Amino acid sequence: MTTRPTLLGYVRADALNCAEELAAATDALAAFASAEGFTLGTVYTERDSAESAAFHALLDEVKRSDVHAVVVPTMNHLGYVSPGGTPAAMRQHLEFHQAHVWAADSR
Repeated sequence: MTTRPTLLGYVRADALNCAEELAAATDALAAFASAEGFTLGTVYTERDSAESAAFHALLDEVKRSDVHAVVVPTMNHLGYVSPGGTPAAMRQHLEFHQAHVWAADSR
């Protein structure tokens, strides 16, 4: 039996309208991971984008572990993580640390 590589998730709760959408977004990440041959690991949920604590925790895990794959519901979830942050800039920041980034909606 081959072990599936781990994929980390990142979701911005403020980009969603309600708890049901947050649950659906997390389910979409799990479905993406399964379909692409990954095991979904920790899903970091940003509750306060002004603090960006979840993004920094995700980045710390990418830096210190062998997990170098991240999935978000849409690339817009990477936007506004920090003042001046754009989805492209935040994706580049993750990729600088050797993390490949996918959007679950791009399948």
